[in-house]
Amino acid sequence: MRIISESRISDLVRELFLRCAYCVTDDVADAIRAALDVEESPAGKAALAQILENHKAAQKRRLPICQDTGMAVVFAKVGCGAVIDGDFAAAVNDGVKRAYAEGFLRKSVVADPLFDRKNTQDNTPAVIHAELVPGDGVELTVTAKGFGSENMSAVKMLSPGEGEQGVIDFVVQTVDGAGPNPCPPVIVGVGIGGTMEYAALLAKKAVLRKVGSKNADLRYAALEEELLRRVNRLGIGPAGTGGRVTALAVHVLAAPTHIAGLPVAVNLCCHASRHATGRI
Repeated sequence: MRIISESRISDLVRELFLRCAYCVTDDVADAIRAALDVEESPAGKAALAQILENHKAAQKRRLPICQDTGMAVVFAKVGCGAVIDGDFAAAVNDGVKRAYAEGFLRKSVVADPLFDRKNTQDNTPAVIHAELVPGDGVELTVTAKGFGSENMSAVKMLSPGEGEQGVIDFVVQTVDGAGPNPCPPVIVGVGIGGTMEYAALLAKKAVLRKVGSKNADLRYAALEEELLRRVNRLGIGPAGTGGRVTALAVHVLAAPTHIAGLPVAVNLCCHASRHATGRI
């Protein structure tokens, strides 16, 4: 058994959110540089070049990559042999609060979604997804999810008979309907299976996969390639200016589901795919 204090959780959450607010991961930056080489539209190339300049300025000057510094989402893998000495959720929210205050990051969370919609003033509470895993450590992956792209996401309960073509049609239609709103080039996360809410969770996890990685199942890897090809044929292009690069990647995650269902979720993420991982 290993005891992990609240303060260590809070400190790690703070560090990760500050890191991802200012610095995109190498795989995302590399994907945008690669897109610049293949994009043929002059306006699209200019948009991609501006994105890369923005990355450099944000990292050098420690300024947010985007004004929408997102809603805090935390994926926690907690080892069965770890004991959190205190309130885990409180520790996560304390780390979020400190990061958004110290980093002068925009606070965008409202306490009630429908009626008074009063800002909580510290970007909490975070959305926390926790799972128990072997070991005695804690791994945290945080993402600052902007709502320009989140608002364009969708879930659909397909019938099993709609099959692969139904999945392809729904994903492509979702990206097409989103147009320039999610700030392309996007990363498209697709969750297939489970239940309605689990498909959506899979889709959000899929967004965080390393850009350029492939699904271990060759069938789903082929589906990812086909979806990316079709999405990039839409012509939306970088910043919606037209062009070949509407998406940097399409990532699919799948899970067992009921014999009567085929849940599919699409989670869109803008080119500022802000996430970071740390371990205790």
